[in-house]
Parts: sequence; C-alpha cells; structure tokens
Amino acid sequence: MVSEELAEIEGQISDIFRALSNGFQKLEKIKDSSRQSRQLEELTEKMRDCKRLIKDFDREVKDSDYKNDPDTNKMLNEKKQSMIKELNSYVALKKQYASNLENKRVDLFEGPGEGFPEENVLLASNMTNQQLFDHGNRMMDDTDQAIDRAKKVVHDTIDVGTETAAALKAQTEQMSRIVNELDSIHFSIKKASQLVKEIGRQVATDRCIMALLFLIVIGVISIIIVKIVNPNNKDIRDIPGLAPPAPARKLLWVSD
Repeated sequence: MVSEELAEIEGQISDIFRALSNGFQKLEKIKDSSRQSRQLEELTEKMRDCKRLIKDFDREVKDSDYKNDPDTNKMLNEKKQSMIKELNSYVALKKQYASNLENKRVDLFEGPGEGFPEENVLLASNMTNQQLFDHGNRMMDDTDQAIDRAKKVVHDTIDVGTETAAALKAQTEQMSRIVNELDSIHFSIKKASQLVKEIGRQVATDRCIMALLFLIVIGVISIIIVKIVNPNNKDIRDIPGLAPPAPARKLLWVSD
C-alpha cells in the first residue's frame, strides 16, 4: 500500500507535468522573443521543482522499501522511471526552444570601411621610385603592427574565455552541490516534523494514562481514609486485602 507522503508527492508531480504541458503549448503561440524568454524561465523553474519532488519521491520509496511487498516496490520504481523520462522529455523540449530563441537573437553587423582623406592620398603617377618604396615599407610595417595587435587581442580573448569557462564550471558545480544539500535539508526537515508529531502523540497518550492512574490512586486513598475515620459506614464496601479495624476490647471489673 502506498503511503500518504508518496501519494501527496505524486500528486504534486502530476500537477507540475500538467502545468508544463500547458506552458509549452502556450509557448508555441507566443511570437515575441522577450515573452518567449520569460515563459521559458517559468517553465525551467517548474522543472527544477519537479526534479526536487522526484528526489523526495525516490527517498520515500527507499525508506519504505522494507515495509512494502516486492510487487509494490516494483510498481513504485517503474513509476519513478516514468516520471524521470517525462521530465527529460520536457528538458529536451526546453533546450530546443532555447536554441531557437538564441538563433533569432544573432545579428550580423557590418562595419563601414575606413577611408583615407583625399588630401592625404598621393597618386603613384606623382611619386618617385624611392617614395613608392618608402611608402610600401611603411604600409607593411603598419600591417605587421596591426597583425601583432590582432594576435594579442585574440590571445587575451582566449585567456579571458578560458578563465571565464573555468569559473562558470566551478560555479555550476557549486550550485549543483548547494541544490543537492538543500534537497537533503528539506527532506530531513520533513522527516523530523513527522517524528516530532509521532513523539507528541505518544507523550499525550502517556500523560492521559498517568492522569488516569493518579485519579485511581487518589480514589483508593480516599476510600481508605473514610474507612479508617468511619469504620461503621456500611455504604462503603471493604477493600479486598484491607482488614477492618479491630473493635476496642472492654475489661470487666469483678468486685470481691
């Protein structure tokens, strides 16, 4: 038999799957890129919640494994695999929409060509061979310097990109660890709350029993006191094991 916790988690996961299905259907009808981006963010958040609930479902299944029969455990594991498969299908669909949205944002820019002022242009017909040679050397020097600057920019860009990728990877791993720790804390808090409720019910039961025993002891003590004070009272029956007080002996005086 499936526990109430498992049934509740399964219901929450089903609600999220319905919301995801409706959300992607709505996404197909949206044409504006900014609205599509916001819709994808909302769907991504729902998928994170669904992933956390599936982890809770898996923990509950493992905790109740010894309580269930083999058929029930098999059914629960199959249901968990089905949930994971359905969530992966939505993740793949989200990636596809995100890729399409990113392609729409790619713009090609064409910069204007740089021209030289007309007054600085020296026609080859008016230049001597030495002037042409010197001008060619200057152009090659300028070209070499531009190539060196471009190489430096490329190397700097590669270094920055490598450092950024490493930092992003480290942050992603850290965020993944934090999410897993938060899921574990959430699950531990839920189990602790259930344990506190059970302890509270046991304490309440123990208090009721102690109060009943106290009332019984008080009643017995009251009856004993009444019997001692008024032993001739016939309205109160003798308590088994408690003998009535012995009657006072009277001595007869015989005169000579």
